[in-house]
Amino acid sequence: MSEILQRLAGHGVAIWLDDISRERLRSGNLADLVRDKNVVGVTSNPTIFASALSKGDAYDGQLHDLRVRGVDVGEAVRAVTTYDIRWACDVLRPVYDATAGLDGRVSIEVDPRLARDTERTVAEARALWWLVDRPNLYIKIPATVEGLPAITAALAEGISVNVTLIFSLERYRAVLDAWLAGLEAAKAKGLDLSRIASVGSFFVSRVDTEVDKRLEAAGTDAARALRGRAAVANARLAYAAFEEVIASERWQALAAAGAQPQRPLWASTGTKNPDYPDTLYVDELVTSGVVNTMPEKTLDAVGDHAKIDGDTVRPYYEQAWDTMAALKEAGIDYDDVVRVLEDEGVEKFEASWNELIDTVAAELKKA
Repeated sequence: MSEILQRLAGHGVAIWLDDISRERLRSGNLADLVRDKNVVGVTSNPTIFASALSKGDAYDGQLHDLRVRGVDVGEAVRAVTTYDIRWACDVLRPVYDATAGLDGRVSIEVDPRLARDTERTVAEARALWWLVDRPNLYIKIPATVEGLPAITAALAEGISVNVTLIFSLERYRAVLDAWLAGLEAAKAKGLDLSRIASVGSFFVSRVDTEVDKRLEAAGTDAARALRGRAAVANARLAYAAFEEVIASERWQALAAAGAQPQRPLWASTGTKNPDYPDTLYVDELVTSGVVNTMPEKTLDAVGDHAKIDGDTVRPYYEQAWDTMAALKEAGIDYDDVVRVLEDEGVEKFEASWNELIDTVAAELKKA
């Protein structure tokens, strides 16, 4: 087991894998990563599933049976994806039990085409929760304006939620409020709060991608000097917002009733700019009580050469605010950046979902 990965976990960072496939499951690779690389959770999204379905023959048997049964493509997509998620939940169940439900979690996303529809998102969350039927499941709900009440409603019913596609500090604070409201409603119903878990997935690398593009367009040396700094500053300030909420009387009342914090989860942590260190969004976001979900390429890089030297979040709040001020001075419109990123995030996942549907439809015909 990598000493660096052990050190990262020792600093309070839960290491999750941002990938899943039937081949990874049937080969035992996921179990190997749990045993050998400190992986204690798994996230998935439509892009990951579209990629998995397009490779190899791992899904052929199930797709054949679905075709023989005359299942339509929508139901087939759900059957295939929930099968993988259920299997992954079973692989991670020992971790879930050993950590009293903190880790050992596996996430599946609601149909991203419903991101702007509150009622249908809640219905989808219920259906997925029932289909997978594992206590260590997370239902991923996007942090759109319409997603916020869906987050509250799902938590109020005892459904554990991974809130995804968070880019802005303002929206993150709204997510935290929606999470608290859901737990308060669950408490009023007499539900066991200790069994309701949540993470807030704050996206990282995409922020630098969008901001750097605008800094390049600005064309000044001062603007270019700020490249690669926005994403980490934004994430650090998100953790500061999390700490404010955890210190509030509102949260303390829920904690006293057995509730667990909604951990910040750093998502999109693979660097997209080859000029940046490949472990940038791990090295610079180390602090206790967070999750970092990584594609396997990043996981391997971290295990090989990441620089894990203590807390790299809380001591740097002032620096983060200075960075945000400098970006504003350079002409970066933060509100427009995060709006563009949310819209693009939803659109990309919708496109991946449609690709997944097309892939399953084609495979059903072949089967």
